[in-house]
Amino acid sequence: MYKTVLGLLAGMSYPELYKKVELELQIFQTAAILEIVHAVVGVVRSPVGTTAMQVFSRVTVVWFILHKVISARNSIGVPMLLLAWSITEVVRYSFYALSLINAVPKWLVWMRYTFFIVLYPMGASGELFTIFAALPEVAAKKHFTVEMPNAANIAFSFWWYLILLILFYIPGFPQMYLYMFGQRKKVLSRDADKKHD
Repeated sequence: MYKTVLGLLAGMSYPELYKKVELELQIFQTAAILEIVHAVVGVVRSPVGTTAMQVFSRVTVVWFILHKVISARNSIGVPMLLLAWSITEVVRYSFYALSLINAVPKWLVWMRYTFFIVLYPMGASGELFTIFAALPEVAAKKHFTVEMPNAANIAFSFWWYLILLILFYIPGFPQMYLYMFGQRKKVLSRDADKKHD
């Protein structure tokens, strides 16, 4: 988050900003795959499906788009997703760490269950803008595309995969966003009830 903010304040271009944070972005978003494992084995109480969807979309953007499709780095989506993801992760992982020792301050609970109202649409929009920006280069250079004929006798179009991913946001975004509002209501009303007791 620090490097992103400094880069934006310094007036870096979006590709320069991406290069400045590329390694950290790749490490932390790839490590987020462990969140799926933690949800599966019960280390955290997050739903496996929603966790997998979120991690999957981010890993796709980081490794299959930003890492490979150079032109996508020019998208306005890059600073949007960098800010949204980094603020979200700082709050979320601070919350998780302090939860381990039962020392989560009320303000951090509030941040965890309120900041998403702005950050989730900002991050999802950033992802979509970045995916859209990648489409022309993916079509022209056929990144990650397998055409027939080949020894395996299979075909795969990464361009169509990205189109399907974009379409998945139509039902996926509202479902995730409403789920988070439900979590917010449950957690913050429970905290309010504790105050009144």
